[in-house]
Amino acid sequence: MAEIINMPRLSDTMEEGTVATWLKKVGDKISEGDILAEIETDKATMEFESFHEGTLLHIGVQEGETTKVDTLLAIIGEKGEDISGLLKGTGSTEKADVKESDKEVKTEATITKSEVNIPEGVTVVTMPRLSDTMEEGTVASWLKKVGDQVNEGEILAEIETDKATMEFESFQSGTLLYIGIQPGESAKIDSLLAIIGPAGTDVSNIAANFSVNSDSVAAPETVKVEESPKQEIVQQEVKTVVSTPVQTSSNGRLYVSPLAKKMAEEKGINLSQVVGSGEKGRIVKRDVENFKPVAASSVASVGKFVATGQEDFDEKPNSQMRKVIAKRLAESKFTAPHYYLNVEFDMENAIAFRNQFNTIPDTKISYNDMVVKACALALKQHPQVNSQWFADKMRLNNHVHIGVAVAVEDGLVVPVVKFANEQSLPQIGAAVKDFAGRARSKKLTPAEMEGSTFTVSNLGMFGIESFTSIINQPNSAILSVGNIVEKPVVKNGQIVVGNTMKLSLACDHRTVDGATGAQFLQTLKGYIENPVTMLV
Repeated sequence: MAEIINMPRLSDTMEEGTVATWLKKVGDKISEGDILAEIETDKATMEFESFHEGTLLHIGVQEGETTKVDTLLAIIGEKGEDISGLLKGTGSTEKADVKESDKEVKTEATITKSEVNIPEGVTVVTMPRLSDTMEEGTVASWLKKVGDQVNEGEILAEIETDKATMEFESFQSGTLLYIGIQPGESAKIDSLLAIIGPAGTDVSNIAANFSVNSDSVAAPETVKVEESPKQEIVQQEVKTVVSTPVQTSSNGRLYVSPLAKKMAEEKGINLSQVVGSGEKGRIVKRDVENFKPVAASSVASVGKFVATGQEDFDEKPNSQMRKVIAKRLAESKFTAPHYYLNVEFDMENAIAFRNQFNTIPDTKISYNDMVVKACALALKQHPQVNSQWFADKMRLNNHVHIGVAVAVEDGLVVPVVKFANEQSLPQIGAAVKDFAGRARSKKLTPAEMEGSTFTVSNLGMFGIESFTSIINQPNSAILSVGNIVEKPVVKNGQIVVGNTMKLSLACDHRTVDGATGAQFLQTLKGYIENPVTMLV
């Protein structure tokens, strides 16, 4: 059966997209995961992959053309299949874009083979794909509850992807009739997220017959509460949740009222040990007031003090970001043959250069900014280090996009400084500072964390002298930067006080030979030890 492919929403603010390039033509065989086209959004040009297999039967948006999200982009089906009905708007398929005047229902999910009678005006909302690499999402929190009126453009929920926690807005107006995924639960793309429609509509049949892809399915919540055994079970489950320790979101955040949090801080109470009695296990004022800590005790035995107490630990669910980081790093470490080149640079000139540069009004650059700039210039001279490995080819990048590793609560994100070799030191400094601030507040967009050709990871500010990093695939190398250390060095046959910095270049031996990596470091050494050459 033919599948209609609509213009995807590739960013949370995207309203329309432009087809930059088609990588497939009508008649081509399509496999799941194949890149169909490159689509230009409001933030970046991104690859759009197919989630279906078959033959590309129709292209609805030509290269260079712009169209709104959910407009017909292409049709994939069996070779020779008649799609005239779909093109005329009389056919039905998944993800069909339906005019409101036709009073049909737009769904973004798969209903089971048994025909489900969807009431007029009802819309099925599914787990969205909020980044190009997202495979599943976790509901961090719902900003609406069942029975609430929802207007188009209002934020329905906060959804945690593999890269960030993003606000998901409603594209329909109506009443929130059903929630399919509870806070803290994860589900695959296109799993049933919610149902919106006219108040009082019975949607139990839709929810019951929906083809759910989630590993964990929440009990249905609907506006119409009927006295039935099913409803009694739901009530019992709610009571059970209330009597358990406080619920946490997928990123480990406690659900606690501001007043209770303030009281706990004043009393020195660890909130992770408090049982919440509010809605969904939220800690409220009375929980803090009634909290009784378990006191550790000690007893004397044979003239010695023997410590006794209660073993205690906190469990924190792995966030989507943490799970994806673990998966990708493991894949990189065990598939790319890493080797490491370690060097130590003289930083005397770099220190003097930075001090003088920062005397310019309204200008402040860091050593990390200087390293990023130096790497960008060196990579232009050594494209092999700026390469990427793929199963069937090697890509030598002529552009330099440097990823800058930033530590956040849930792990590590790598925002990308695009065309770093063309940017000035102050421009690089401003970009990195902006990225770091928004990374820690989870405000980075997926587009800002894609496309790197090389990565810099700096732990020098934490006092780390040297370390090695895992390559951010498909890149070929990553540079680990330590702190500047004052120590005795030999210059002109004399022992003097000097300042040095250790760096380690991790290389993928499939693309970067040892001599190539060494030559890159020699060029980098020239820029770092003589930073004025970066301005020439």
